[in-house]
Amino acid sequence: MQPQDESLRIEEASASEAPLELLLLADPSLEKVQGYLGLSRCFVASHEGTAVGAYVVQDRAHGTYELMSIAVAPSHQHQGIGTLLLEHAVAWVRQSGARRLEVGTGTFGYQLSFYQRQGFRVVAIDRDFFLDHYPEPLFEDGIQHKDMLRLALDYRS
Repeated sequence: MQPQDESLRIEEASASEAPLELLLLADPSLEKVQGYLGLSRCFVASHEGTAVGAYVVQDRAHGTYELMSIAVAPSHQHQGIGTLLLEHAVAWVRQSGARRLEVGTGTFGYQLSFYQRQGFRVVAIDRDFFLDHYPEPLFEDGIQHKDMLRLALDYRS
């Protein structure tokens, strides 16, 4: 499963090789990222030998995986790399035999439509998630993130 752009390669990396600087763009808590990396699979998008994006998925049991993090280096954003990474994650999880891929995200912002364009649908709201799980307030476009939306993509047999 490689993208059509031959200069971009997506390959699995071990937890110790995971590009933390990229993953921290999506989840600013180093403690959280390090906590789930060892229990997850990490995939890195590289362009000319440089990591430009990454995602992490975790097997949550009962045929469900969770997309823990997905990020693209600021210098490579708005070039379709994030979409390629998400498409790769969707295909990889499907090929793993899972029935569902879940993700948690804020209740507003570009991330919500990013997932919805790939067919993810809202399945739950985790009230006060960002207030309860992060020591510093998280803001986007001047608005504080408080609740987390749980989205899921169900695979058909």
